[in-house]
Amino acid sequence: MVRLLASVGQSWTTLRRRFGRAVAVSVALAALLAGSAMTAQADSDSPSMPPRDVAILVQPSAATLPGRPADFQRIERGWLTLELPTSVGDRAEGLVREAQEFRSGLSGEFGQEVLEKVLIRIARTPDQMAELAPEDAPPPAYAAGVAYPAAHLAILALQAPGTWEAPDLTELLRHELAHVALYDAVAGHHVPRWFDEGLAIHESGELPWARRVALADASLGNHLLPFAELDRGFPSDRYDVNVAYAESADFVSFLLRTADRARFGSLVERVRAGAAFDRALEDAYGTDIRKLEYEWRTELGRRFGIIPALTGGGLLWVLIVGLAAAAWIKRRRRAKEKLARWAVEEAEMEAALAAADRARAEKPPASPGEDEIPARPGPSVPVVEHEGRWYTVH
Repeated sequence: MVRLLASVGQSWTTLRRRFGRAVAVSVALAALLAGSAMTAQADSDSPSMPPRDVAILVQPSAATLPGRPADFQRIERGWLTLELPTSVGDRAEGLVREAQEFRSGLSGEFGQEVLEKVLIRIARTPDQMAELAPEDAPPPAYAAGVAYPAAHLAILALQAPGTWEAPDLTELLRHELAHVALYDAVAGHHVPRWFDEGLAIHESGELPWARRVALADASLGNHLLPFAELDRGFPSDRYDVNVAYAESADFVSFLLRTADRARFGSLVERVRAGAAFDRALEDAYGTDIRKLEYEWRTELGRRFGIIPALTGGGLLWVLIVGLAAAAWIKRRRRAKEKLARWAVEEAEMEAALAAADRARAEKPPASPGEDEIPARPGPSVPVVEHEGRWYTVH
């Protein structure tokens, strides 16, 4: 019986597996047909990457910083000073711990100590950010955070502009601290914008899905932007700027590969000493940026060459395929559990029957000469007894 059930279960599982594969192929084909349409709508549908959030102070020493509001508290922890509303003071210690750990990690990657002194101001709203910023250098209207590296200052908001939702304050803190740390590491010397923004996004770990979708779509559609173009400035088109930020973060990750960590530190040190960025990069990595970009694109093609072909570069299709796979796995697990339960129940039944058979076999036989008298039938049946036997009356 168990073997029969298992055989039926395996046949059903095989049929479901074939059906699941057929559904997956159908979804993939539909995704390929929808991919171009979804790409065309990327400007309105794609999550937007953070715009430039580094403010430039022409004369940092002359910048005037407004005093903190009366309902703000000030917390000093060595290199870090935190000013925030008293009403959210319970979040301060967590932010301080995160900043301490993040600072240690950055010092290891740069190969030198950074962030010797930083002031972090946390505003309630984007409007209040302007009140806490240096005079004549207000933050961009679209930003929930802004860094003033030359002044070792960062300002964050508890609400995002436009949506008024609460941003991830930890990610925001890491992003802005990364800008200040890079400025420290290169002693204020120039680095390309893609390197500055790419490092901040890489270190903060923000928007990983948005970056993957943008990279996959651009790689499949051959829309990757050359870094020589990004050196001249980031695009203003929403789709292209998403790709620019995603590329920048991924290329910085490529430069920070485990085998190249020492080279990355050498790059930073050479820029700090006054070398032009492209020359410092070539000396540190033993090749120029064009060859490094070619290697990175090749790796990107291997990473995203198959997945976008099945998903069309759309996150929606990724979710559809993922949910379908999860549902199929869940049904398969339930079927296996049911078969196992049936097998246990049948084994228990067979054990009970075997025990009954053993009990009957082990019962001692009746003594010779003893007559076994059958039990009297139930009282509802008319019977008569004759010579020790009961007979039904008809």
